[in-house]
Amino acid sequence: MKFLKQKPTRTPSEDHVQGLDENFFDGPAPSDLSDLTDIEKLFWQADGPVVHKWHHYLPLYERYFGPFRGKPVRMLEIGVFKGGSLDMWRRWFGPELILFGIDIDPDCAKFDGMSGQVRIGSQDDPKFLRNVVDEMGGIDLVLDDGSHQSAHIRRSFDVLFPLLNDGGIYMVEDVHADYWSSYGGGYAHSGSFMTQVKQVLDDMHHWYHRHGQKVAAAKDHVGAVHIHDSIVVLEKNPIPPPRHSMRGASE
Repeated sequence: MKFLKQKPTRTPSEDHVQGLDENFFDGPAPSDLSDLTDIEKLFWQADGPVVHKWHHYLPLYERYFGPFRGKPVRMLEIGVFKGGSLDMWRRWFGPELILFGIDIDPDCAKFDGMSGQVRIGSQDDPKFLRNVVDEMGGIDLVLDDGSHQSAHIRRSFDVLFPLLNDGGIYMVEDVHADYWSSYGGGYAHSGSFMTQVKQVLDDMHHWYHRHGQKVAAAKDHVGAVHIHDSIVVLEKNPIPPPRHSMRGASE
């Protein structure tokens, strides 16, 4: 969520969020960590590279990424920032995780080889993204915590979701920025990622209307969409045509 450090200029219609950084930053740490999940404990006890997360994201990571812990899965994180997130993932998932992070900031290259591999390039560059996935040998998990620009989120999704392995998870966080014009979005903006997500919901139900599927990257492969405050999660699975039956004794 490094966009909070950038202090973008917002339009008058966005005055109500001008104090977002200050009003919500640095809530109190839990006094008792014993009842927290493993990833929450890792976050609150972090003493290595800086990791910056909204508190309510942590149980969502546990919910959606938890089934992949301890397995040889491949994860791509868009946005390296200060390296702490990669460190958290390594500690939480375990040694079998194949972990890559990408960032446009060349200074992030210093984190390469520490908790995972880091490649410098833009999430807006399809060729770069495909090269990274090729190097990884495929992807099972994607976490987009990159530029938060609507156009960049959409372009990354259009490239990466088709490359995501079946059974994989595609998570985009900090989508509240999608409602700000300074990030190329806005409420009900036609170019926002949230508008694309709403289209995916319609596409999932294409069996029942005559408008087809308009998000080509997700065609016939979105098993579920989960929307939380500032986080969107898409599950990838091939979707067969729906069927229904009747069972039971006749009257």
